[in-house]
Amino acid sequence: MPPEAALAERLTRVRRRLEAAALRAQRPPHDIRLVAVSKTFSAALVREAASAGQQAFGENRVQEALDKIHELADLALEWHLIGHVQSNKARKAAAFAWVQSVDRLELVTRLDAAAVELGTRPRVLIQVDLAHETTKYGVRREEIRTLVDAAAAARALDLRGLMVIPPAPVDAEDSRPWFRQLRELRDDLVASGAPADRLAELSMGMSDDFEVAIEEGATIIRVGSAIFGERG
Repeated sequence: MPPEAALAERLTRVRRRLEAAALRAQRPPHDIRLVAVSKTFSAALVREAASAGQQAFGENRVQEALDKIHELADLALEWHLIGHVQSNKARKAAAFAWVQSVDRLELVTRLDAAAVELGTRPRVLIQVDLAHETTKYGVRREEIRTLVDAAAAARALDLRGLMVIPPAPVDAEDSRPWFRQLRELRDDLVASGAPADRLAELSMGMSDDFEVAIEEGATIIRVGSAIFGERG
């Protein structure tokens, strides 16, 4: 089987798993956005995935993503920045369709100013730190309302919801409590007066646990190795 056929087959399997999980949760499968995490994979592989019908791609590093965006400029793709954004990269980040990893007030301010200057309107998610792992980023639960209010009031940012990266699971079920916490946190924010339409998206779930995430309310899943294969 040629490599491009293998990639297309893996993508098809992921889509089938997405659909089955959505139906188990009595949710419309088309309500769930599949983001193919292409970090460290070549632009050629992204092109193959696009040929198989994938449109949304996620990248961790701003410069790596910009290089791919330039190389694939002939394709109508939707690029999601899902890794930590350094403050000095905010201007470049403001050019992405989505920034899923907004984790501090300074970044909101810088992204907003850059988007105003560039004439863009990136859709943003607030990355939440639930497990307090030292290797991961995110806003603490007690500070999230301040960040949500700031992003909702920004001039050129389109706040859409929340994102979480839980501890790596041994079993997919290990992630369920973290996904449930994020959904309940969103519901609590809305109940306390945060605008529901600005918190509709929940980005959670990766290759090892996205089906559980869908069962717990994910509207965006970020899947890399199950589509592209294991990273070298």
